[in-house]
Amino acid sequence: MDHLKSSITVVLIPSIYSVIFLVGLPANGLALWVLATKVKKMTSTVFLMNLAVADLLLILVLPFKIFYYYLGNNWIFGELMCRAVTSFFYGNMYCSALLLMSISVDRYLAVVHPFFSRRFRSRVFATAICSTCWIIGMLSTIPLATMQQSYLLLDTQLTLCHDALPKQEQAEYLFYYFMSAIVLCFILPLIIIVFSYTAVIRELILSGEKYSYAVKLSALVLFIVIIFLTPSNVVLLMHYSEHCLQRHGDLYAVYMVCLTLSALNSCVDPFVYYYASEEFRDKVRKQFRKKSAISITSVKTSKETLPPSYPNYPSRPMM
Repeated sequence: MDHLKSSITVVLIPSIYSVIFLVGLPANGLALWVLATKVKKMTSTVFLMNLAVADLLLILVLPFKIFYYYLGNNWIFGELMCRAVTSFFYGNMYCSALLLMSISVDRYLAVVHPFFSRRFRSRVFATAICSTCWIIGMLSTIPLATMQQSYLLLDTQLTLCHDALPKQEQAEYLFYYFMSAIVLCFILPLIIIVFSYTAVIRELILSGEKYSYAVKLSALVLFIVIIFLTPSNVVLLMHYSEHCLQRHGDLYAVYMVCLTLSALNSCVDPFVYYYASEEFRDKVRKQFRKKSAISITSVKTSKETLPPSYPNYPSRPMM
């Protein structure tokens, strides 16, 4: 109860989720629209579009978690919605990691093995890889979607969603589930991401000074993956392993904060697109210029339709 009623879970966590939702929803929506309609369709575009969709799906379930925490960790939306939100949250987090891995492999092939990969790097290739990522992400959530997730906390009026473990057996089951999911959907992708971007950075540095921008970008993406996704997965395993060993550590609040920070990855991705692609940057700027031009034109038109003597109309005296 100290954790459930603390300012960390009732104020800090929902506040962070609110910022992620308010910034991430329009940013990812704009990114997806620009990538789908304005940017030249290449393999990298396909990967980025799928990543934007994964980020949007995660962000769209955040309002349920925001209300849950603001209400003092009390779930009011029912068992099925608790399962859906939990499955969407973890599924899209793991799918994002797999897509980031795919992007890193695509960059590795394009930079380190450009002639060899030219034969098969295509939109069809990218679509097949993304489909595989989505399938793995959905399969990884089956245990969460099929087991009960919401429980009434004893001696309280609180219904917890995914935060209660009524049986020791369930804690052990979740530990082995999350261990398998983290190894397949995070540790393996992380190793591949580190290897790919390390090779890309090395190749670009050897190519000369003109590629310094791309080196900085690769290092930035690698930094984001490690900072935002690693802590939550490490603490998640520690959290459930403590239940399995029947130890009562104080990892609950740390685990929830790390899980919240992992969602920041969905909020940061669109700004990486903007920083990474000059074409994406130009398209976004052009769209905002068009909207500004339309607004100015509409204001001028409305002024032109007014009677010429409108500014000189005398004030009507008050009766």
